[in-house]
Amino acid sequence: MIRFATLCAGLALSASAFALSLADLSQQDASGGLKDALTQGAKVAVQQLGKPGGFSSNPDVRIELPGNLGKAAKTMKMMGMGAQVEQLEATMNKAAEAAVPQAQALLVDAVKKMTVQDAKSILSGPDDAATQYLNKTSRDQLRAKFLPIVKQATDKVGLAQQYNSFAGQAASFGVVDAKSANVENYVTEEALDGLFKMIAEQEASIRQNPAGAATSLAKKVFGAL
Repeated sequence: MIRFATLCAGLALSASAFALSLADLSQQDASGGLKDALTQGAKVAVQQLGKPGGFSSNPDVRIELPGNLGKAAKTMKMMGMGAQVEQLEATMNKAAEAAVPQAQALLVDAVKKMTVQDAKSILSGPDDAATQYLNKTSRDQLRAKFLPIVKQATDKVGLAQQYNSFAGQAASFGVVDAKSANVENYVTEEALDGLFKMIAEQEASIRQNPAGAATSLAKKVFGAL
């Protein structure tokens, strides 16, 4: 028993001696592993959302009528006007699904531009630190890409007119807030929020389970956190 306990203790010491910490990694490895993982997370998020049902079938990112219009929509559903509400929301979600594939190239480019200093801050930060970085560095460019696609998708089915008509009918149930005023802007911001939410989920998953990373360098880096 004594020899067995000694052997176990020796194995434990040996394992700890080989375990990497973030300080043991070169700056190049740390930066490269993070970029691999973040590129992986961005691509997976785009693939999940940029397809039919990507938004509408996912309750975490599904786009619904906003604010007081959303409250009015619930009331109008109870009054037998649910078909109109469902049509509006289906069109908004389809517009977001059409826009998201445009995000991948911009997100990958933002990852490539990440500095070593950025990487060090991100790796020592919270579970969504990399996602916050992407949001900060690429949201404006993504918005510029998304908006015309969303507008084209909503114009095709006359969503703006339907939306304005619905807002007029809903006005009696409450004041329409400023955020609800422009349907294209609203859908674009919701699409961006959904995209970064999914990227954050991918990032947290890799931090919690480094074995799920796509490259050996990413596994090595996140295994050291």
